[in-house]
Amino acid sequence: MMSEEPKKRGRKRTSNLYFGPEQEEAVVKFLTSESYSERNKIYNEFLRYPINKMVESIIRRYKLYRKEYDYEDVHADTLSFLVTKMHNFKPDKNKKAYSYFGTICKHYLLGQLIKDDKKMKSDLSYEDVYKTVETMDDQIYSIDDHKMQLDDFIKEISASIKAELQHTKVSETELKVGEALIKILDSWETIFEQVGSGNKYNKNLILSYIREMTDLTTKDIRVGMRRFKKMYGLIKNDKIDKDLL
Repeated sequence: MMSEEPKKRGRKRTSNLYFGPEQEEAVVKFLTSESYSERNKIYNEFLRYPINKMVESIIRRYKLYRKEYDYEDVHADTLSFLVTKMHNFKPDKNKKAYSYFGTICKHYLLGQLIKDDKKMKSDLSYEDVYKTVETMDDQIYSIDDHKMQLDDFIKEISASIKAELQHTKVSETELKVGEALIKILDSWETIFEQVGSGNKYNKNLILSYIREMTDLTTKDIRVGMRRFKKMYGLIKNDKIDKDLL
């Protein structure tokens, strides 16, 4: 079972103090150097700590822990993946290495959570579930109807968005937002579990996920969401009218 690392006390850091201009310059030197020894020296002296710190901060800030893995394993796995992708960074495109590397980490961790969720569901056969429930007296006659209704509701929204993207002319922004929403909805249990409680907090973190998946601004995301919000409202009202929510 995954174990979260101990929380550190102290004032919340208000700015990025570990990855600044010196580290940005070091990344450029690291990527342009053709000498293995020089690259190794640059990494160890200027990049090892800040990159380790970046991965740690992303896991903790976005609560991207994996249930079946210890924190140290999640951190090491993410760091290893990032190192294999660092060479794709292009300094001449006016992007900061900090932002680029952070996006890689977030996309990778979110993708792993989605894979974990799919694997867990595929590993649970009907027989496995039946045998487990059959031995639990308090579960024999208890079915969480609300959970089932919510699951059906979210599946219907996801299917409607997929159909909208396939059969309706949409803008590039709407396409990006729609595809991000589908990924989130198709693994809603895993992602929402990371989010925690509180409606406003949920919305903010989901918005952050979409922003990281699409590279769109918050304003563009809100514009792209309008079409799907209307769809959500129609489906929700239909469920309420049928007393299914």
